[in-house]
Amino acid sequence: MAPFLYHTNRKRHFLFLFSVFILSQSLPPMALTNPLSPPSSCTKGPGPVIPVTPLLSFLVRVQETALQTYGKSNFDPKHYVDLSLKSNLSTTVEAFDKLPKTENGSVSVKDFEGFIGKYFNDAGDDVVYAEPVDFVPEPHGFLPKVENPEVRGWALEVHALWKNFSRKVSSSVLHHPELHTLLPLPRPVIIPGSRFTEVYYWDSYWVIRGLLASKMYETAKAIVTNLIFMLDTYGHVLNGARAYYTNRSQPPLLSAMVYEIYNRTGDVEFVKKSLPPLIKEYRYWNSDIHELIIRDAEQCNHFLNRYYAMWNKPRPESSTIDEELASKFLNDSEKQQFYRELASTAESGWDFSTRWMRNSSDFTTLSTTTILPVDLNIFILRMELDIAFLAKTVGENAITEDFLRASQKRQKAFSSIFWNENMGQWLDYWLNNGADCEEPQTWKAENQNQKVFASNFVPLWIDLFNSDIHLVEKVTKSLKNSGLLCAAGIATSLTNSGQQWDFPNGWAPLQHMIVEGLSKSASMEARTVAKDIAERWIKTNYVAYKKTGAMHEKYDVEKCGEFGGGGEYTPQTGFGWSNGVVLAFLEEFGWPKDKKIDCD
Repeated sequence: MAPFLYHTNRKRHFLFLFSVFILSQSLPPMALTNPLSPPSSCTKGPGPVIPVTPLLSFLVRVQETALQTYGKSNFDPKHYVDLSLKSNLSTTVEAFDKLPKTENGSVSVKDFEGFIGKYFNDAGDDVVYAEPVDFVPEPHGFLPKVENPEVRGWALEVHALWKNFSRKVSSSVLHHPELHTLLPLPRPVIIPGSRFTEVYYWDSYWVIRGLLASKMYETAKAIVTNLIFMLDTYGHVLNGARAYYTNRSQPPLLSAMVYEIYNRTGDVEFVKKSLPPLIKEYRYWNSDIHELIIRDAEQCNHFLNRYYAMWNKPRPESSTIDEELASKFLNDSEKQQFYRELASTAESGWDFSTRWMRNSSDFTTLSTTTILPVDLNIFILRMELDIAFLAKTVGENAITEDFLRASQKRQKAFSSIFWNENMGQWLDYWLNNGADCEEPQTWKAENQNQKVFASNFVPLWIDLFNSDIHLVEKVTKSLKNSGLLCAAGIATSLTNSGQQWDFPNGWAPLQHMIVEGLSKSASMEARTVAKDIAERWIKTNYVAYKKTGAMHEKYDVEKCGEFGGGGEYTPQTGFGWSNGVVLAFLEEFGWPKDKKIDCD
């Protein structure tokens, strides 16, 4: 039944996109004020800050003491804010304050470890194994295009990892949430793996794509249910399910998750339940802190979006790192702005990259809040199209028309604000420093960031763009000449900065969005490039898995079979979105019986 629904719904979506074009000719143009969101303004002054819990404030103190006690070697600050209490906070704080400390704030290793063991459960103990209700070792109709027995055996091992990483919150989190930084969630989750023992927002889209390839539809729906629970509880989908993530979101892909699940299952009731939260999230991303107005060369105003975290302090999960980075700033206001930039970059999912720096050699020039990112605005365009489609599915035609108008306006912005004809790419746009954001900023060609990043090609993911064969062929040529295509996939940037979202690292989400966009095109050349990239990515995942026994968070695209590095934590294994993208690629492209899988 599911394959029939999948192809039927794909056909419906094609017809819907055709109707987008027809309706765009007949709908009246949008007024200056976006009717789907509050009036736009830039936040002046210090900006909003989400309050922190007393437990989290205390755990940051524990984290700082741990650094003083153990030193930087193999120190992971996240570990200490993931600890849960064995007893009430006041008793634990009192015991901590009585620990004998040296002048620099350190405690003897013996005393500190004794304190941790007596008063805390270990990080990760607040999630417990949850048997997935829909897991079977080899689902019926699993990856029918994979004919090579060696590749098929590996794919089944990757499929089995869903069972390994299925978790639910412990009963203690549900009954005593004040003892935990892990947030209570109603349904089981799939965690990424390693140090990441909680569910993450944008990771979940590619986890779900893999779950759908594995026919695990109920597990996929449960993830969406949890994300909607966070949206209803906190007003936005959190970066992740920890108290220290309440100050920011992540790339908004909830509507895409709902669309993909409906596309496979045809579950109209699921769509009906999801539609109001999706509209609520859309309004959040188009609220005053995220939305700005840019006036193009033809004097047309465009509502576009940025990342903006509700935080101006060190990130609790990286507090000791952030404080050291901010030490070069002399006054508090500069430090607070830098801390907001750090958190806003984390909201982007690209933490960290030279993409967000005014000076690529100086990390403290992070300026994420002054950038209109291509990919964020593509995600919101997709949100508009998804909501319009899903609303039409359940008969909410007025909502459909509203969101079609919004998508029509944003599509025009991509042509006039982000598109660079000479490069054949869509480029991030830098806002003017010190400008009054309550007034429209005038578009300037020099404000486009002409450095090459994989995100410059993400608009291909949207059918409105990949259906234009002439545009696709121009962008495909640009991608081939960009320097990003490497032996094992698409590099994130051309700058080897030591940051993890830069060269030579390749990330599963970027491979998937670009490949899927190219493969949907009518261009034979684009589809050939897509297949080639997918095969390179599958190979490097396979070879690395055979060498290390694990899937990895990121890969070194210069070398087939090597995992990536860089950034503020050690390379992680698991790994949710890598598993999901490999399964999605194998489902789409398969692997012939006689085709080799080793690195060439």
